[in-house]
Amino acid sequence: MTQTKTKDLTLTAMMAAVICVLAPISIPIPVSSMPLSLGTFALYLTAYVLKPKMAFAATALYLLMGAVGLPVFAGYSAGFSRFAGAGGGYLTGYLFLVPACSVCIRRFPESPVAQIAGMFLATFIFYAYATYWMSVVIGGSFIATLPAGALVFLPLDSVKILVTCWIGRKLQAYLKSAA
Repeated sequence: MTQTKTKDLTLTAMMAAVICVLAPISIPIPVSSMPLSLGTFALYLTAYVLKPKMAFAATALYLLMGAVGLPVFAGYSAGFSRFAGAGGGYLTGYLFLVPACSVCIRRFPESPVAQIAGMFLATFIFYAYATYWMSVVIGGSFIATLPAGALVFLPLDSVKILVTCWIGRKLQAYLKSAA
């Protein structure tokens, strides 16, 4: 039992570190106030490696590190003020995106198609939430904010989900064999 807890805690800290390393890497895009980043890729990987509660904990740890000033958010930014801006919905939305993806992955361990479908569903809900947040902050309508708040990100996130499914399944197999 203690060995399992130690392994879970170690993997949780490791995945929080992976998120911290990958999430700041971003490319600004002219049609949105939010950049394209590797944050969601790191979060999707976290969902494959960790059970839902631990995935939530790793994500919360990442957000806490960024809130207290470590430059781990997109574009190497940080600070609690990032939660109050247009991008706050993306950051807070991570807290349900990752566990939701983790649940889908564990619910359908033998079906990559079902895992991918679940991750897409969780991602659509995440972007709806983040876009709504953005629309409230900037004072626009949800529909007017949708292209810059979500639609611009979906093509790359589709690729991230497919690549993560391939890598994630290999990681899961490796972690099972190493246990």
